[in-house]
Amino acid sequence: MNFENILLDQRNAILTITINRENKLNALNQATLSELHVALLDAQKKEAIRVIIITGKGSKSFVAGADISELRSLTPQNSGDFARSAQINVFNLIENSTKPIIAVINGYALGGGLELALACHIRIAGENAKLGLPELKLGLIPCYGGTQRLASLIGKGKALEVILTSDMLSAQEALQVGLVNHVTPLSEVIKKAEEIAHKILKNPPHAAACAIRAVNAYDTSDGFETEINAFTSCVETDEFTEGVAAFLEKRDPKFN
Repeated sequence: MNFENILLDQRNAILTITINRENKLNALNQATLSELHVALLDAQKKEAIRVIIITGKGSKSFVAGADISELRSLTPQNSGDFARSAQINVFNLIENSTKPIIAVINGYALGGGLELALACHIRIAGENAKLGLPELKLGLIPCYGGTQRLASLIGKGKALEVILTSDMLSAQEALQVGLVNHVTPLSEVIKKAEEIAHKILKNPPHAAACAIRAVNAYDTSDGFETEINAFTSCVETDEFTEGVAAFLEKRDPKFN
């Protein structure tokens, strides 16, 4: 598939997806969401891809939000499908990815843009980043999982403050409340993401997928059972055999 709104760059086992709508501050329109869905599904099928990085084109914006021009067509009849389709096909797909996904926030991450970052497993922000969920200013609320994931990440009280005031957080403020994992100079933000990606690549892929599944279940009624089942599936793998053997033999493990 030829993409018009995203760029793909695979180097070794790391796939970087860049949202390529710089003149629109990388706003998410339906075409971009569709392309993200296809690219992410394809990446899940490729064993050669172990870690995914998502970022925005340019130095001003990760994703500045949804494409507002498309919101004018929303009605009470189609709005549910509008939100549900994107949640399932992109945002939930990212959160439940078996491959770790890192958001590189290189500027504005607002509305749907912050929701995109929230769905990722790790978030790295440039010092210029501004993050927020300003949907109330449009008479709306976040609809791509933002209310749920933000509250889960930074707590209900702080999430409500961010959403109800429509305030933007600076990169340092986001770091202080746990919204992002790291803040770096803008020129080093990709480098930091790649550094983390290479650390992840040293560990085995099945165990990484199990860790994601277990952590994602932490606030569910069966979180502990999910962890136990994921642990059991790890014991069945060659990764486990090699990891234990390497430890006992005092050498570095050799995972496929």
